[in-house]
Amino acid sequence: MHSLMGGGLLCAVSGLVLLIVATATDFWMQYRYSGNLSHQGLWRYCVGGKCHVHTITIAFWDATRAFMLLSILSCFAGIILGLTTFSSSARLTRTRMAGITLLIAGLLALLGLSIYTGVTVNVFAKRYEDWRFSWSYILGWVGVILTISAGVFHIFAFSKDSSVDSSAVASS
Repeated sequence: MHSLMGGGLLCAVSGLVLLIVATATDFWMQYRYSGNLSHQGLWRYCVGGKCHVHTITIAFWDATRAFMLLSILSCFAGIILGLTTFSSSARLTRTRMAGITLLIAGLLALLGLSIYTGVTVNVFAKRYEDWRFSWSYILGWVGVILTISAGVFHIFAFSKDSSVDSSAVASS
């Protein structure tokens, strides 16, 4: 059980770091604009080496930002719950809750990235001929995989520990 939870916490911390970096950086998409290589993130866009804050409110940016921020908060809560399982008497409940919280965090990030992907492919791909997703966006997807894996590890640790407890009760 401890090795599954340790692996889950390692994945969760790594996923949290990647989700924070992906959300905070400005390299979700790169494109050519007026001959200059430009890039944009959730908060700013940069053209010709000068960065500017997004001044217009577009629903997909707001939705992506909200889902990514909620994912980061959920992942942090899942990590705290996972750490408290090592010193708590309610180990089974907290292990299960950590797993569920981390799965929710992964699904929230998945939603945010999916919204961004759908709009970018359908809108920006038509506007810019030479464009591509960039490293911040890719880190977000890796963070999703790690966070969901962390949740699965915690759920497996819960099921493994609860089956050991039930067999111990049955033998006595």
